[in-house]
Amino acid sequence: MPSLGDQLAAALKSRDERLIRRRLPDPQADDGLADFSTNDYLSFATSSVLRKRFLEKLTAAPNARLARFFAAPTALLFNSGFDANVGFFSAVPQPGDAIVFDEHIHASVHDGMRGSRIEPSMRRAFAHNSVDALRNVLERLIEEYPDLQTGGRSAFLAVETLYSMDGTICPLAEMVEVMEDSLPCGNGYVVVDEAHATGLYGPQGRGLVALLGLENRVLARLHTFGKALAGTGAVLLTTPLIRDYLLNYARSLIYTTSLSYANIISVDCSFDLLEDGTAAQLANELYDRIDHFLALIRPHLCTIPLSILALPPHLALPLRPSSPPHRTLLSPIIPILTPYARPLSAHLRGLGLNAR
Repeated sequence: MPSLGDQLAAALKSRDERLIRRRLPDPQADDGLADFSTNDYLSFATSSVLRKRFLEKLTAAPNARLARFFAAPTALLFNSGFDANVGFFSAVPQPGDAIVFDEHIHASVHDGMRGSRIEPSMRRAFAHNSVDALRNVLERLIEEYPDLQTGGRSAFLAVETLYSMDGTICPLAEMVEVMEDSLPCGNGYVVVDEAHATGLYGPQGRGLVALLGLENRVLARLHTFGKALAGTGAVLLTTPLIRDYLLNYARSLIYTTSLSYANIISVDCSFDLLEDGTAAQLANELYDRIDHFLALIRPHLCTIPLSILALPPHLALPLRPSSPPHRTLLSPIIPILTPYARPLSAHLRGLGLNAR
C-alpha cells in the first residue's frame, strides 16, 4: 500500500490532470479582470477606503507570519479550531488508515472522524493521558493489521496539550516516543490540538510542542485565537503537502466565508503582545494566581466531604517543586467536582464571582 504522502500526492496529481486543482492566489495579484464569479456584492474587497482603514495593519501575509512565529513549514488559517479539526480529520486520513485518540478529545475531532473515510473499527480511543493505554491500543492494531508496522498504512494520534474539561496536561513527549517506537517506518502521525495552551506555555506562548522541542516530530499543530488571544479563528501548522491537500479537500475550509479583516487584525495585535513579552509577563502573573488559589482552597476542601466538593485527583495534592517543569505547566482550568454545580454557580454569582 502506498505511503500517506504518496496517496495525498497522487490525489492532487489527479486533480492537476483534470484541471480542477485549487491553489491559493497570490494575495498581491491584480489581474484587472472583470469578475463574474464573486459574491463580493458591494465591491468591498476592492474598496480603497476599506483598504486604507484595515490593511495598513497587514504589513505581511498572516499565514507567513504565523509559520515563522511557530517555526512551522506552513500555516493555514481556519474560521475556528472546530473547523480546522473537522477539516483535517475528515480529509487527511486515507481509507485503511487508523486513528487513535484520547478518550477526552474534543468533539470536533469526533465530527471529523465521522465525516472521514475511516471505518469505525479503525478509530480507537485510549484511556485519558495514559501512555500505557496508547501503547496497548497500537499493539492491538498492529496485531490485527500487520501492514501498519511495515508502513503499508498510516496511524494518526489525536491529542490535546491542555484538556479543557479537566485541566490536565498531555504527556506529549512520551506519547510521541510511543508512536515512533511502535511505527518505526515513519507512518505514525501525531496531530496536536494546542487550543488551550496557546499563549500560556512555551517560548513566547508558542505552546507545549515548542516547549518540548517537538516541532519536527508532529505532523500538525492547531492553535486557536479565541482563548488566551481574545480573538476569533485558528491556524493549522503542517507540511506544504498537507496544506495543499486541505485547500483542495477540507470542506470546512472550502465551503465557508474566510476570516474578516477585523478578525485578522485582532489576531495580529495579539501576536504582537506574544512577541514583545507582554503575554509572558501576564502568564507569570497567572501562574502566581493559580498557585495562590490552590494553596487557599485545598485546606478548606479538606473539611468538606468528597461527595459534596472536591478537586480532581491531579490537583488534590500540591505539585512537588521538583516536578519538571513545575511553574510552566500549571493549568488555569481548575474544576471543582460537585453534584450541585448549578446551585453553587448561582451562589458564587451572588458573591460577585462568575464560575460555571
